[in-house]
Amino acid sequence: MVDYHAANNQYSSGGAQTYMEQENDWDRDLLLDPAWEKQQRKTFTAWCNSHLRKAGTQIENIEEDFRDGLKLMLLLEVISGERLPKPERGKMRVHKINNVNKALDFIASKGVKLVSIGAEEIVDGNAKMTLGMIWTIILRFAIQDISVEETSAKEGLLLWCQRKTAPYKNVNVQNFHISWKDGLAFNALIHRHRPELIDYDKLRKDDPVTNLNNAFEVAEKYLDIPKMLDAEDIVNTARPDEKAIMTYVSSFYHAFSGAQKAETAANRICKVLAVNQENEHLMQDYESLASALLEWIRRTIPWLENRNPEKTMSEMQQKLEDFRDYRRVHKPPKVQEKCQLEINFNTLQTKLRLGGRPAFMPSEGHMVADINRAWHTLEGAEKGYEEWLLNEIRRLERLDHLAEKFRQKASIHESWTDGKEAMLTQKDYETATLSEVKALLRKHQAFESDLAAHQDRMEQIAAIAQELNELDYYDSPSVNARCQKICDQWDCLGALTQSRRESLQKTEKVLESIDELYLEYAKRAAPFNNWMESAMEDLQDMFIVHNIEEIQSLIHAHEQFKSTLPDANREREAIQAFHSEVQKIAQHNGIKLSGINPYTTITPQSIDSKWEQAQQLVPQRDQALQEELRKQQSHDNLRRNFAEQANVVGPWIQNKMEEIGTISIEMIGTLEDQLTNLKEYERSIVDYKPNIEQLEGVHQHIQEALIFDNVYTAYSMEHIRVGWEQLLTTIARTINEIENQILTRDAKGISQEELYEYRASFNHFDKKRSGQMVSDDFRALLISTGNSLGDAEFARIMGIVDPNNTGTVTFQAFIDFMSRETTDTDTADQVIASFKILAADKNFITADELRRELPPDQAEYCIARMAPYTGPDAVPGALDYMSFSTALYGESDL
Repeated sequence: MVDYHAANNQYSSGGAQTYMEQENDWDRDLLLDPAWEKQQRKTFTAWCNSHLRKAGTQIENIEEDFRDGLKLMLLLEVISGERLPKPERGKMRVHKINNVNKALDFIASKGVKLVSIGAEEIVDGNAKMTLGMIWTIILRFAIQDISVEETSAKEGLLLWCQRKTAPYKNVNVQNFHISWKDGLAFNALIHRHRPELIDYDKLRKDDPVTNLNNAFEVAEKYLDIPKMLDAEDIVNTARPDEKAIMTYVSSFYHAFSGAQKAETAANRICKVLAVNQENEHLMQDYESLASALLEWIRRTIPWLENRNPEKTMSEMQQKLEDFRDYRRVHKPPKVQEKCQLEINFNTLQTKLRLGGRPAFMPSEGHMVADINRAWHTLEGAEKGYEEWLLNEIRRLERLDHLAEKFRQKASIHESWTDGKEAMLTQKDYETATLSEVKALLRKHQAFESDLAAHQDRMEQIAAIAQELNELDYYDSPSVNARCQKICDQWDCLGALTQSRRESLQKTEKVLESIDELYLEYAKRAAPFNNWMESAMEDLQDMFIVHNIEEIQSLIHAHEQFKSTLPDANREREAIQAFHSEVQKIAQHNGIKLSGINPYTTITPQSIDSKWEQAQQLVPQRDQALQEELRKQQSHDNLRRNFAEQANVVGPWIQNKMEEIGTISIEMIGTLEDQLTNLKEYERSIVDYKPNIEQLEGVHQHIQEALIFDNVYTAYSMEHIRVGWEQLLTTIARTINEIENQILTRDAKGISQEELYEYRASFNHFDKKRSGQMVSDDFRALLISTGNSLGDAEFARIMGIVDPNNTGTVTFQAFIDFMSRETTDTDTADQVIASFKILAADKNFITADELRRELPPDQAEYCIARMAPYTGPDAVPGALDYMSFSTALYGESDL
């Protein structure tokens, strides 16, 4: 039912007093009409009970139950909301008269002039006077304060009825008697406000009883308006009682007026809850996206930190290809997700600030700073992994080269030592002649010279094996075994050589006749032969270079080697001359030679054969060196190509970063213009991406060619990638800041001129032009706007604009603060007041009331989150809307 408390505060005693006097001058003779008196008695009784039931009582007989004045005083307290003087509890007539007088005095204190109504008549049970008194109360507290379009009381109520029923056929409200007799006006009022309760098109004007009963039953069941008349009372009367109809209709007015307030309150709550629900969805989306990104980083970092080397170059090349695939395919979407996450976070915080909500604090470990730290760790691991991969590839390349070199030298040495043990262990000198022994001795001396010449190769083989072990070559055991076998064999050869020399020297004293020419031949042929073998080994030696300078150095060394070939050829001819001289002397002296030089196994034919082989290897070496030179020149071209593009892209990215910084500080045009320009700017940046991709293609060719340095540029591909990602992130953040400023401007009603003024002030005091103002400059800015700030007040303001205590204030935080100072938003108190209206002034609300007044989803949202009400006036199912409203604005935990 309707609360009339507010009526007392709005009452004025001007025109209203005149109206009351006219209404109090009612026709007492008409009350003698039994039909009218019956209608008034029934209507007034129901009206009184609709209020007395709030106090837990009611009346049965209107002229009898008010005689002692107690329920009359209680009725006035309920409808006025005020306390009357304490009633007298005695049963004597004087006590009853005093109680009634207290009630009449209270009525008179409200500006109502009582005509011919005395306490004695009420105490005596005078029906006419009692009904007249109740009508006066109804006029004062239920009808008088009705106001519609500058009309009030009865005329206002009539005008309200006419306005509400105007669209309905067969309804023409001109008074409060005949116009209501067919019941259509009652049904029209209900249908106008609650169309779901009545099917108006099915009503017939010629069936007034059905119409009236339908309206009265619906009003009692759904609108909490008690049934004050029977349909027959109205239909069977030529002219229904005006006062009874007015009383009944006023109940409809107050019921629907209260519903309108409830609707307004419900709309306010719906608005607040809709914003809260949207913010919760944004928070959930942020948490989900942050969790997924952090989980990806958590899974990726161990892979990047894995430093288990592979044994072969192909396996390491596959690792490098997997890493490039990660860079090209897997990482870029995560970069976009990270950028979008920061944009979503900033948008959510802006909406929360605009709605007066507390800032969103993600769950532990899910802050933007946490994600940035994790991302920084990821990029550190990524950089370390790339460096490790390249170092491993260099190491394996070096190992393959050393292993091949080891095998080549070992094979040459094993080939040379083949049969040497058998030669050193034979006893041929025991049956040889003196000349033969001397020849054997000299031959042995030549062998020792050859053995000493091979000492350098032995040391090289051991050094290569040692380096392979130090570089952790995967097949080190077989290398070590082969090296050990060669060393053992070398030691054995040394021991056998010494033993044979001692044996030959023992028999040398008895052996003479040494052919000096053969000996000289052998002495000259052995080192020359060794030189040729070394030269052939060098000409066939593998080489690895990384730049033009190194290959040019090898070419220069090769040219120097070729310059020695004429001297070597003269030495060969001199050696061959010894053999020719031997043949000449033998022929001249008629000596038959065995054809074998007893001092050496090196024949003139073998020297010529090796010389021819060396001559053939020289141009092959030339060709190999020239091919490598062309390869290094190609690599150098790749370096220059990359450097030429990188030296354009790198400064371009730097310039764009500086331009974005300038745009974010200066304000040219409206925010929409700035947003449009920035998006055009962003598109121009995105359109530049093919240049980055082209540079990536060149970089891939460089990596495939295993080029690890570039002296022509200071920019690496990693620098370009990081700069490009920062550029995309910066322009996205700048666009997001402008969008948030538009949100702030539209939500707070800030004009473009005010934004210009804010930006001009901010730029003036932003000494470093960084877009972030230190606290001292911000304080100077506030003082320049006319604020007189003490330390405590400034600390409070800094807590608003810098909640994270960074010591700086952004432009967005500055305009949020300025707009907060000048703009009203929904508050927790307003929401509490709205819930109080829905709860009919109770300190709690029930689930049924929430479902009746709010949309289903928001009603269930409130029911699920409201705590049970535990106050002294609690009833079963009572919910605490006050703590819920406070929690919406962050003043307690929801």
